[in-house]
Amino acid sequence: MRKNYETVIFDMDGTLLNTLEDLADGVNHVLETMGMPMRTIEEIRQFVGNGALRLMERAVPGGRSHPQFEEGFLRFREYYQIHCNDKTKAYEGVVDLLQELVADGYELAIVSNKPDEAVKELNRVYFQDIVKVAIGEREGVKKKPAPNMVEAALQELQMPRETAVYVGDSDVDILTADNAGIPCISVLWGFRDREFLETHGGRMFAETIQELKKGIHG
Repeated sequence: MRKNYETVIFDMDGTLLNTLEDLADGVNHVLETMGMPMRTIEEIRQFVGNGALRLMERAVPGGRSHPQFEEGFLRFREYYQIHCNDKTKAYEGVVDLLQELVADGYELAIVSNKPDEAVKELNRVYFQDIVKVAIGEREGVKKKPAPNMVEAALQELQMPRETAVYVGDSDVDILTADNAGIPCISVLWGFRDREFLETHGGRMFAETIQELKKGIHG
């Protein structure tokens, strides 16, 4: 079978897993216990994509200038590490897609701005026998939209960038792929809509798993 690509690098939140409720619960747990106003699920949807630190910067009134910000951020990291899989679910058809891609000879990786411990835990729970490499936010690797996570994943897989494609749901993912020098397929079941993604440079889109398969397989 002729393939457009040999390696598929996936974002996690909003692409493979619907993690929004657990993220919102983690943020609001911290805000409530520290006497701060809680956030709606739609506000959290707009806050995610740039890692836990930026999520809390956007959620806490005044961001980093708030005198309790550092304490709140640490509380979120601790809480979310324990509760990152309370309500999270794989999007319908995702696991079957990954299994099919592996059977067809593709190399797979996950790169995410979530804390590395949460990325690895969720990968173990949902994709342990499918996805070889999962990289989250950690010391020594610049987070997305820097290309470093993608480059680290390709290095671990021992695969070239020339035959890789990135799959994500956000403007951060589009910019990450551009910075890494690889094409991006933007899925439309995640945290951003098509109009927003087109405004931020999106060029290839998949509204369904079948459309994503077609985009990857060619």
